Amino acid sequence: MNAAKTLLPVAASLLLSGLLVSTTATAADAPKVVVSIKPIHSLVAAIMQGVGTPDLIVDGAASPHTYALKPSNARSLQEAKVVFWVGPGMEAFLQKPLAALGSNATIVELDDAPGITKLKFREGGAFEPHDDGDEHEASDDHAHGHNHDHGEFDTHLWLDPHNAKALVSEITTSLVAADPANALTYQANQKALNDKLDALDTEIASTLAPVKDKPFIVFHDAYQYFEHRYGVRVSGSITVSPETIPGAQRVAEIHSKVADLGATCVFAEPQFEPKLVNVVLEGTSAKSGTLDPEAATLPQGPDLYFDLMRGIASSLKACLSAQG
Repeated sequence: MNAAKTLLPVAASLLLSGLLVSTTATAADAPKVVVSIKPIHSLVAAIMQGVGTPDLIVDGAASPHTYALKPSNARSLQEAKVVFWVGPGMEAFLQKPLAALGSNATIVELDDAPGITKLKFREGGAFEPHDDGDEHEASDDHAHGHNHDHGEFDTHLWLDPHNAKALVSEITTSLVAADPANALTYQANQKALNDKLDALDTEIASTLAPVKDKPFIVFHDAYQYFEHRYGVRVSGSITVSPETIPGAQRVAEIHSKVADLGATCVFAEPQFEPKLVNVVLEGTSAKSGTLDPEAATLPQGPDLYFDLMRGIASSLKACLSAQG
C-alpha cells in the first residue's frame, strides 16, 4: 500500500514529463514561417493558430516601401521553410534576399494566388500622376512606394475580403504542403477564418451604406479594392510628401481640386503630420480623416486584419457622416 502511494507521484511526474516532451516536440516540429507585412502576417497567423507563430519582417510602424532588411530578418529568412510575400510591387526590398534563398524555402508570392481580383493603377484626371515633374516629389514618391515600375496592378490586394479569402486559400494550401502533419488544424482554421471574413464583409457593407455616395479624396490612392467592394466614392488623389509642406502654388492647386471635386473629406495616412494636413485643407470646406491601409498603427497578430478593415470603415463613416 505504501509502495503504491510512493509510485503514484512518480507516475504523475513521468506523465507530466512525457506531456512536456510531447508539447516541446510539437512546437519544435512547427515549420519556420516568415511573412513580409502586417496584413498578410495576420492572415497567416490565424491559419497557424495552434501550430506556431509566423515571424514578421516589416513590424511596428515601418513601411514596406522604405524598409531596410535587418540582420535578424536575414537570419529568419535563412531558417525559413515557407516565406509569404505579396510580390515585388509591394516589397521590392525583398527581391534580392528571396532570390538568394535558392531552394532553402518555399517562397509564396501571393499576388499570383488563384482567385485574386487585380485592379490596374489609375492615373490621370482626378488621380494625380505619382511623378508630377517636381524632382523632390518624384524622389519622395519613389521612396514611399508610389512608383509603379514593378507592375501595372495595385498591390493592396487585401483591402477586399473576397481577395483575403483567396489569399487564405493559397496560404493554407502552402502550409499543408510544407507541414502535412498539421493539415487538419490548418484546414479547420481556414474554415473558421473564412466564416469570420464573410461576417466582416457584411458588417462593413452595413457600416458604410449611409455614406457610400459621399465623395472623398485620398493622399495615397491605395483603396481601390476597398472602394470597388463597398461602392464608396474615392473621387481623386493628391500627391503630397509627408516630410515637406507644399508651396503656395501647390496649396492653391489642391484647394481648387478639392472644391472642383466637391470632396466631403480628405484622408491622409498616419505618417502625415496634422500640421501638413491642416495647411493642405485650410480654406476648404472639406474635413480631414486618417486611413491606415498597411496597418502601421496596429499591433501584429491574427486580429489585426479585422481591426484594419473595421478601422478604415469607421474612419470613413465618422468623417463623411459629419458632413450631414
